[in-house]
Amino acid sequence: MSPADQKHKRGAADDLPPEIDLEDEAAEEIVEPEAASPDVAFTAIDWAPHAGDADGMVGAEVIQTLVKRLPNAPGVYRMMNAAGDVLYVGKARSLKKRVTNYAQGRFHTARIGRMVRETSTMEFVVTRTEIEALLLEANLIKRLRPRFNVLMRDDKSFPYILLTGDHVSPGIYKHRGARSRKGDYFGPFASAGAVGRTINSLQRAFLLRSCTNSFYENRTRPCLLYQIKRCAGPCTGEISQGDYAELVSEAKDFLSGRSQKVKTEISAAMQEASQELDFERAAIYRDRLAALSHVQSHQGINPATVDEADVFAIHQEGGQVCIQVFFFRTGQNWGNRAYFPKADPALEGSEVLGSFLAQFYDDKPTPRNILLSRGVQDQELLAEALSTRAGRKVSISVPQRGEKKDLTDNALQNAREALGRRLAETSTQGRLLAGFAETFGLAKPPVRIEVYDNSHIMGTNAVGAMVVAGPEGFVKNQYRKFNIRSTEITPGDDFGMMREVMERRFSRLLKEHGDVAVADDAAVGDDIEEDISGSFPAWPDVILIDGGQGQMSAVRKILADLGIEDRVVAIGIAKGQDRDAGRERFFVRGRDSFSLPVRDPVLYFVQRLRDEVHRFAIGSHRARRKKELVKSPLDEIAGIGPGRKRALLLAFGTAKAVSRAAVEDLVKVDGISEQVAKLVYNHFHES
Repeated sequence: MSPADQKHKRGAADDLPPEIDLEDEAAEEIVEPEAASPDVAFTAIDWAPHAGDADGMVGAEVIQTLVKRLPNAPGVYRMMNAAGDVLYVGKARSLKKRVTNYAQGRFHTARIGRMVRETSTMEFVVTRTEIEALLLEANLIKRLRPRFNVLMRDDKSFPYILLTGDHVSPGIYKHRGARSRKGDYFGPFASAGAVGRTINSLQRAFLLRSCTNSFYENRTRPCLLYQIKRCAGPCTGEISQGDYAELVSEAKDFLSGRSQKVKTEISAAMQEASQELDFERAAIYRDRLAALSHVQSHQGINPATVDEADVFAIHQEGGQVCIQVFFFRTGQNWGNRAYFPKADPALEGSEVLGSFLAQFYDDKPTPRNILLSRGVQDQELLAEALSTRAGRKVSISVPQRGEKKDLTDNALQNAREALGRRLAETSTQGRLLAGFAETFGLAKPPVRIEVYDNSHIMGTNAVGAMVVAGPEGFVKNQYRKFNIRSTEITPGDDFGMMREVMERRFSRLLKEHGDVAVADDAAVGDDIEEDISGSFPAWPDVILIDGGQGQMSAVRKILADLGIEDRVVAIGIAKGQDRDAGRERFFVRGRDSFSLPVRDPVLYFVQRLRDEVHRFAIGSHRARRKKELVKSPLDEIAGIGPGRKRALLLAFGTAKAVSRAAVEDLVKVDGISEQVAKLVYNHFHES
């Protein structure tokens, strides 16, 4: 049975959420994806053809076989190739009607035509309503990342400001992730930097603490933040609990959009203190007002008629797409972020934006209003689906006039400028890759470049590092680090470390992607960009090694032993005379070592790649070394867990004192039996 048939036999088991074993064929048929509300259930059913019905069929033929057994019901379908890879995830009001369109084999764009030709099987999930289908589709696209769907490239969570509610003296913190802690959350903010600057100003304005609860409980005198007027000092009673609660209430009012009320009250208090000739207290209120003004001045546009909304604008140019998002909460602008989703250039902006919105809110709280620069497909359905998830009404609109129209126009201008900058950077990167190919004799510009380096101190805490670069710059989600594990390597043996890194990297690559071949001949002639239809390649075109002839000999031997010496171009970069930048020597198979002109753009490009792998390697080494510094010798003793370790340290003070203790002394510690005491003693005393 082929991998595709095996996967197809499981039916819709892959639709199960991550916490359910995907390989368990006996899993329940009713599942609740993450994107759905608690009362939404999805019925997973399989319409695979009988054995032999679609044997050898691909494209429209196999789809025609499947269509015969589909119902006129809403649901989600997945198109898969012979290797079992998901090509496309779509939703339909009627599965039968939608899939029939694919089976006809005509009136397709180049993108859809190629997608249909590569399809060897399909899987289906029936839902009760089209809303459920829309939510499930967004969930599956984000999780499976199909080649032919519109894909979000940046799905990082947004930071929030948290005013805690689980302590007698609430603190103010930056928060990212699940809202599991009790308190009030304000945001989202576009970046962690924006949160940090805002919290810094709010501390000057409201004197709220930002320390941990344990730090708070153990203070006997005010900390430095109190001295520089960033905290009211509730930990040591410098301010009463009632007065501190009033500061917290003012901060909530300000973050909730009632900033003018707060500023009016502080201004009145300043005037009152001034009239009473209490100029020191008046100066405190003056500084608080200045801090609040500083917060608002850094928020850009603060609309008067928009209290809570996200503003989206899309711009398409040069085959790429930029979607700019602005966040408005409590009448204040909390920043913006640009996204560059992967999408077929032939798609209309409305289709790209609609798919993007469904994925964007799959795991994020939804505001009451969503403002768009242009309408999207299924706009009413999307609003209804988001309302279902949020448990309240969510409005999606395209403003035509007034302040809301100004907000979308501003977002559109930002999207246009952001895409212009990205196109300029991509063009520069493309020229550099073309120059790189010409300099090193490559047949075509590389799509994936991997750069390797090692970092250690006298062989200790050795780490190998790999960074990846492509047509759009560094691809940081592809970075990897390798903790050197071999005990046979002599400490400080860089050649041995590089051999281990190369062997582990390419052995795994062969195991996981050994069947990766040249693009299917069917793709030839299709009017579709390679970057759109395919994901970032797993196999590198070029590997750069930070080292000279010795390093290259070790690397080439590993590549030859694995049988991939002709599949990957290996280039060595040796530091030049006196280790000066600009005098690097390059080692390529079949050529004598050479240097590049000092002002050659390709040389700058390679130096940037090398500097990045240096940064990543050194950072990984430092992290490992830091972890080793806080490691206790007691951690190495089998049978000594956290409880016994804590008891020993409380009894003796340090691990060194434990190592000097006799068995009779160790037995006196609570939880340490004579057998365990002998175990500890023998660990430190070989004789």
